[in-house]
Amino acid sequence: MICGEPYIAMARKKKMNLLPTGKLKVFLLGGLGEIGKNLSVLEYEDDIIIVDCGLGFPDDEMLGVDLVIPDITYLEKNKEKIRGIFITHGHEDHIGALPYVLKSLIDVPVYGTRLTLGILENKLLEHSYEKTPILQTVAAGDIVPAGVFSVEFIHVNHSIADACALAIDTPLGKVVHTGDFKLDVSPIDGEMMDVTRLGQLGKEGVMLLMCESTNVERPGFTPSEKTVGASLDSIFMRYQEKRIIIATFSSNVHRVQQIIDTSVAYKRKVAITGRSMINVVNAAIDLGYMTVPEGVLIDISEIKRFPADQITIVTTGSQGEPMSALYRMAFADHDKVQIGPNDLVVISAHAIPGNEKLVDKIVNEVMRSGATVLRDTTAEVHVSGHACREELKLMQALTKPKYFMPIHGEYKHLIMNKELAVFMGTPETNIFVPDLGKVLEIDVKGARWNGTVPAGNVLVDGYGVGDIGNIVLRDRKHLSQDGLIVVVATVDTIDGLLVSGPDIVSRGFVYVREAEELMEEIRSIARDEIEECLDDNITDWAQMKSQVKDELTKFLYAKTHRKPMILPVIMTV
Repeated sequence: MICGEPYIAMARKKKMNLLPTGKLKVFLLGGLGEIGKNLSVLEYEDDIIIVDCGLGFPDDEMLGVDLVIPDITYLEKNKEKIRGIFITHGHEDHIGALPYVLKSLIDVPVYGTRLTLGILENKLLEHSYEKTPILQTVAAGDIVPAGVFSVEFIHVNHSIADACALAIDTPLGKVVHTGDFKLDVSPIDGEMMDVTRLGQLGKEGVMLLMCESTNVERPGFTPSEKTVGASLDSIFMRYQEKRIIIATFSSNVHRVQQIIDTSVAYKRKVAITGRSMINVVNAAIDLGYMTVPEGVLIDISEIKRFPADQITIVTTGSQGEPMSALYRMAFADHDKVQIGPNDLVVISAHAIPGNEKLVDKIVNEVMRSGATVLRDTTAEVHVSGHACREELKLMQALTKPKYFMPIHGEYKHLIMNKELAVFMGTPETNIFVPDLGKVLEIDVKGARWNGTVPAGNVLVDGYGVGDIGNIVLRDRKHLSQDGLIVVVATVDTIDGLLVSGPDIVSRGFVYVREAEELMEEIRSIARDEIEECLDDNITDWAQMKSQVKDELTKFLYAKTHRKPMILPVIMTV
């Protein structure tokens, strides 16, 4: 026994030397405290991989902003370490930021399934690049090496075809990133989520499970997409005499396929409208994810050639988006479709939190035209693509993770998913509820929070990316609430004289013709301040403008209890 001790010690020492000495860093730059803008990052020494790269939509405070994308400052500073961007599926909140991000992360390959990259390619065509982005097509079951990492794509069910979870092999163990998923035992494409592979991973050992949280508030299981098909059949039978207009998410290929199949059964032609809907349907047909009998699809311009009861229109606008096809139809601004009493409008989607007012606005306008409206609150015309509580528990039971990180959702969703993990037996000390940019560090000794990286929102306004900040938003909000007054004057600095003006321009404050007396008072105060500055030999334009602005602000608040933005413009001769 004594003779054997040195040998055992040496063996232990050798084994210890084989243990990885690096640290795995896991953090998110989007998808936390919000629905959308999903972007996760895994880093180990000199290697980084990115999971998803989505966009979000502006809230009510982001006036004039079109899109919101993640702040990738950290990734830009470390782009030589990035080995790939791995996309779980083709929804906007997972691929929508890529057309902007790929302009700075040049030469970083993007890996995704065929439909995912087919949708992405259409988006990239709308942008220009120094070098053509590298898109690498993979299939469920493929394993992609990426530096010290290797990434396995695992088939899951979702509201878009070709969705995958990712099993990421790291030097410290496996990380499973669920992406968005649900368990559908009767999926439209016939392929159920690969629970067998997920179970195998659980037996092999999963170090960290990063699990979506969107539907954690809902008990039970998410219904199968096929329940919508049965509901559609009932609707088509009940409203055979009407033209049927159905709004749904453009990326929900299975839903559109069911609408087309039901239309064929009832001998209807199908017209597609809305740019994103047309792009996705064309990509899905070209790649074989949708099958459409010849002669069924017609151009939207051809609908008047057929009786109304032989037409189905599939459109965008299920979220009430201004300028979407359904919005333009509702407000009589669509050049091909006018909604009337002989129409049935089906909104086959659930309103994303924050969009309820927009959807209600469209519903009210459609009803005003005399059309009938069906939506998810009145008929079974939509099922979610996200896992409810029992499916989330199933994912944890299959993978048996050592550590658990809830992702993708508002803070309440993350906390509820944490509580599920505790219920499933994960020690609370092994559960990490993340914040944007907060770094989870894992090594052979355990896991802990350790520091942060830059994270936040980058606002996209037209062609401008990141040039809209808090100051601009504050000014826009100020303008929207109190309006603008411009004071224009010309002065002679040599002789110290007010040459012309001041002229007063009001926008969004008061209607000038009905407030001539107020305008004259504003003009008089501005004139007095400018002349006082000239008498005191003040030729610092910033000081002169500041005095005019201060005096007018005090006067207008006392007079009207409003604080319009005041912009003095002083010119010299």
